[in-house]
Amino acid sequence: MQDPGGELPLIKQYRDWLQGSPPEDSPDRSDFFTQAVIVLDTNILLSLYEYTPAAREQVLNALKSVQKQLWLPHQVALEFVRGRHRVIAERAKALKDAPNSLNRRLGEANKAIIGAREFVQELLIKYARDTQTSDNLASKISSQAIDALLSEWKKELIELVKGLKAHDLAPASMDANDPVLPQVAELFGSNIAEPPDHAEVRRRVNEASSYRFPNKIPPGFSDAGKGTPLSAAGDFLLWEEVILFVAASPERNRLLFVSHDTKEDWYEPEELGRGRRPWPSLASELRMRANAELRIETPGQFYRGVNRFLNAEIADETYEEIDRAAEASKEITITEQEAVHITPPVELTLSAYEAAGLHVSVLSNDLPDLLNILNWWLIGVTAQLGRRSLFDNEPGVSLAAATRSAIPPDPAWLPGNCLRLGEWPYQSSSWIAPWFAQIVNSTSPTDRRVIQRLAAQQLDTTTLEEG
Repeated sequence: MQDPGGELPLIKQYRDWLQGSPPEDSPDRSDFFTQAVIVLDTNILLSLYEYTPAAREQVLNALKSVQKQLWLPHQVALEFVRGRHRVIAERAKALKDAPNSLNRRLGEANKAIIGAREFVQELLIKYARDTQTSDNLASKISSQAIDALLSEWKKELIELVKGLKAHDLAPASMDANDPVLPQVAELFGSNIAEPPDHAEVRRRVNEASSYRFPNKIPPGFSDAGKGTPLSAAGDFLLWEEVILFVAASPERNRLLFVSHDTKEDWYEPEELGRGRRPWPSLASELRMRANAELRIETPGQFYRGVNRFLNAEIADETYEEIDRAAEASKEITITEQEAVHITPPVELTLSAYEAAGLHVSVLSNDLPDLLNILNWWLIGVTAQLGRRSLFDNEPGVSLAAATRSAIPPDPAWLPGNCLRLGEWPYQSSSWIAPWFAQIVNSTSPTDRRVIQRLAAQQLDTTTLEEG
């Protein structure tokens, strides 16, 4: 039977799947900026540490225009408080390492010019037998000559890099003088969730790991197996909090969720003739459980919407900073799925092996999938433990060899006693990734002990960060 509004039941029930992503000129979009509950993902708040002071002030002023609608879930607040030190430390490290990175790039430029010269020399000798011109070219375009030509530019670039400051942020003064935390606390005021009780958190984590993630139900299913089950369930814990909050009051009939995250566990893969859109099942679940409508926007869309509907003053330069921060958050993170198919750069692999104290012959080339996973894990763990400096544009790695939890993050994970007694210290209190157990059993005793020590240190570090 057709409903009184004239919409056929099939069309109405599955409208989220039949419609495309809501356009920015939707007639009801302004209602989300003036009436909806607005939830900012953790990455939106942490981005405040990435902006220059002037841009941050504009963004915070823009957020004040929707202050009454903002609500801070416990999961976001917890991740924000824990994550701010990491963001500032990464920023300070990038500035500290910048001179060395610049020198390396200039060295690569020198090598590239020498390579171009050698290419021309080969052509001269092969096709003209002109050894004299070739020798003259080698004398004229030498490494020393190139350095001399680049010296002025190098000096200027180095001075500019050394002159960069971390603006008003420094890791050493974060606890005593954090310019962001008090402003965020004032922005939300009392509109902040209480932490759920431990039994409820445990129930939600179990639901994520045993039902939602194996069935690819968004959000957060791409995080399955990353770290502990609790950390892997972060996106779902946030989503569940938000649904229950919106459902608690009939007046809350719209939700505007703002996030950098456009991965496959939030956004449906692009199909022919249609761009990417948030998973329709998210809107359907919110409507079914909370009787509310959902709109998901990226920070660029959101802040431009605040400007458009609420006349917030945001300069073009600030939008550029917002967009840059959002793009930076989309940089590839290597998980087990990606590691199987992506071979890491040779220089990055060699650096990781050296930092780990290993030889590149740890595994046979007859095991290419395992070798890729091992190499990416070594790249990630040596960076996580501070054993080496990060390369320029180095991808993040999210590969855990072991975890501590009451239940395994995935049914395929093995109990800690699958590793040798006396070599693995957490026999009864850990779960081992199946790929790591296979690698351990395929390596020499010496290399086996090295990678197990690295895995134990990674486990200790991860546990400390989450505890």
